[in-house]
Amino acid sequence: MMKRVVMFGCCALFALNSAFAGAKQEAPASKGPQQEAPGSDASLQNVLAKKKLILGLDDSFPPMGFRNESNEIVGYDVDLAKEVASRLGIELVLQPIDWNAKEQELNTGEIDCIWNGFTITEERKAALTFTKPYLKNAQVIVVKADAPYTTLQDLAGKKAGLQAGSSSVEALNEAAALKASLKEVVEYKEYLTALMDLEVGGVDAIIMDLVVANDNINRSGKAFRILGETLAPEEFGIGFRKGDLALANKVWETLEAMAKDGTVSRLTEKWFGADISMIGK
Repeated sequence: MMKRVVMFGCCALFALNSAFAGAKQEAPASKGPQQEAPGSDASLQNVLAKKKLILGLDDSFPPMGFRNESNEIVGYDVDLAKEVASRLGIELVLQPIDWNAKEQELNTGEIDCIWNGFTITEERKAALTFTKPYLKNAQVIVVKADAPYTTLQDLAGKKAGLQAGSSSVEALNEAAALKASLKEVVEYKEYLTALMDLEVGGVDAIIMDLVVANDNINRSGKAFRILGETLAPEEFGIGFRKGDLALANKVWETLEAMAKDGTVSRLTEKWFGADISMIGK
């Protein structure tokens, strides 16, 4: 049973990536800071001068960024960022943050960027500078494998959980019918706690990122499954302070060079089993 669940999740991720490939080709070329005038901001100069890039992340968000058995922060985004920092000749500093206060951490200068499965939304784009998207994602519903739910309508009168400050909140707000049908929505500081609560029956479902759900089911072996209906397609980007175009552009330029020499493909296959990256495509 679990093999079928995991296979469905992985196939859903790859199908999602393929399904939007055409839309990506038709998207306007102005997406991302590369097309904007860089101005005279000192964001890149400041990072190079202090010889470090401080990356803010939720350190319990596998496979993008999380702590392994040795309490070391690892993950797909971590590997990408380490290589970018290495090529820029600077140190990468991983700074765990409260995801619900991520924009405040960025705007007060505690961190230089948010790079941790950070969904691009119109609201966030108004407040931050984003790179172009580098990975496809979606908001999905995770339930226990033996739960009697197959559609979103089946969740009427049930309790659903999600991470506070995440794009799951926005996705649920946009799914007005689903939200109105739920008995209660429980917010958690991070998804590992949410999934533990799902396992013991504290909630009936968790709204979360597809890539994270897939990873949890694969690595934990827990009896979870993903409903076939998704709430919303998404794209991950790297967020910087509004106006920090020089730094955002340099990071993206470095990622494109990494895609060209095969580094991005290698790292993406390492974490997802296939090259589903959007960089350079």
